[in-house]
Amino acid sequence: MKKILGACIGDCVHIAGIHRFLQLAEKQDYETIFLGPATKVERIIEAIREHDPDIVGLSYRLTPETGTEILQHLKRRIKEEGLGKREFILGGLPELIQNERQNGFFNAYFQGDDSEQATAYLRGIIIEKRHLIPPQQIIERIDSKIPFPVLRHHFGLPSLEETVKGIKKIAESGCLDVISLGTDQNAQANFFHPERMSTSKGAGGVPVRAKKDFDQLYQASRIGNYPLMRTYAGTDDLVDLAQLYIDTINNAWTAIPIFWYNKMDGRGPMDIESSIKVHLDAIKWHAEKDIPVEILESHQWSMRDSDTEVAIAAGFLGANICKELGVKTFISQYMFNTPPQINQRDDLAKMLAQKEMIESLQDDNFQVYTQTRTGLFSYPIDLDMAKGQLAQSTMLQMQLNPHIVHVVSYSEANHAATPENIIESCKIAKQVITKCLEGQPRMIWDPYVIERKEELIEKSVNLFNTIKSMGSILNPNVLHECVDKGLLHAPQLDSYMPKEVTIG
Repeated sequence: MKKILGACIGDCVHIAGIHRFLQLAEKQDYETIFLGPATKVERIIEAIREHDPDIVGLSYRLTPETGTEILQHLKRRIKEEGLGKREFILGGLPELIQNERQNGFFNAYFQGDDSEQATAYLRGIIIEKRHLIPPQQIIERIDSKIPFPVLRHHFGLPSLEETVKGIKKIAESGCLDVISLGTDQNAQANFFHPERMSTSKGAGGVPVRAKKDFDQLYQASRIGNYPLMRTYAGTDDLVDLAQLYIDTINNAWTAIPIFWYNKMDGRGPMDIESSIKVHLDAIKWHAEKDIPVEILESHQWSMRDSDTEVAIAAGFLGANICKELGVKTFISQYMFNTPPQINQRDDLAKMLAQKEMIESLQDDNFQVYTQTRTGLFSYPIDLDMAKGQLAQSTMLQMQLNPHIVHVVSYSEANHAATPENIIESCKIAKQVITKCLEGQPRMIWDPYVIERKEELIEKSVNLFNTIKSMGSILNPNVLHECVDKGLLHAPQLDSYMPKEVTIG
């Protein structure tokens, strides 16, 4: 068991920050000793000799100039007494921290009550002086941050140069763990077919046109907290794109639809049946390479105003397909606030129903990880109100104990997210997450939520069983028939889909 000695140094009596840090240390099985407020230098020297700690944590949150003088005295005494063979960490105001960084005495610095950074340090994941790189695989990254979820955000500007600059800024801020690279529609559909490309650039994202573009974007992320990177599966040549993504950006995981990104929704060049086959082939390819898979189903139906049980059953169907195709690591996304008019209790019941159904599939060969996000269409155009929506949605999402929180910038209804918007949005979400992890009411036990959840499970399972009764769920013809017969339907697709059918 490692030992941490903590104290507020000099005349500083602000113990809240260091007291919180020591509490976190105890949760990580450290032995802690707290000397209290306003601890003189000689008392700290005596305590280091007496307790022989592995780490000495000091806090000073008063006038930076005075703090610098006190710390210079302490560092001189530590050197004189030969007590420097241990780690020293410092918490203080930004100006003091900036001054102390320059001489490199301390192993880590904390400017505020940053529980996530503190927990990472205590686990030995991030120690600034040693420049350790956080894990570069998604499951290892998740494990390194528990109980904090991994933060992900979408980013891609209409200019390759500006996107590179933005990635650097985001990575340097350390605000998130996964940059979801948003490529433009041309790249998604026509990367290997330049003759098919339109003359427009940056429609919906960054205009990548060659392997070197992906290489350049990835290299931009190799600073700061070294965020992982991932991107769209694409709408044509999915396996070729998947290999390209692995070779260039070390794609953290893939996200593939079953029924979407084709002529039905206008996102791709294929008809629905052809695209289903291609999507199943792409899922199998990733399964064989043991790459985590996310399925873009449930929220795609909800975004088009489908019945709730249709969205849940489609998500459950996608998870079953992945399991049968050999996927070992399944990332299950839950898009809250979709459709935007759904109330919080119904929204939570919907997500709990789907989560319970999907997690029932878990076994030694199929592990499920929870990813939550705010619904894009739920944001008001007013940016201040949108910030409130981001905070409210994040708090509700925490009822699911997510492994990944897909932060959606509050700016999205107003304009495409800039690096500044992303950093600010992640800070808002991070504060909500931190407070929730300290303890929040469990809304999952609301009687209405429980009753509604059970009702949705029954309806969704009935629908799923009806789909299974039609034949193999790995047969593109069977899956196509589910749409043609209206088993899976959404009002916004009435021009494509037939009338609804009744499920017994």
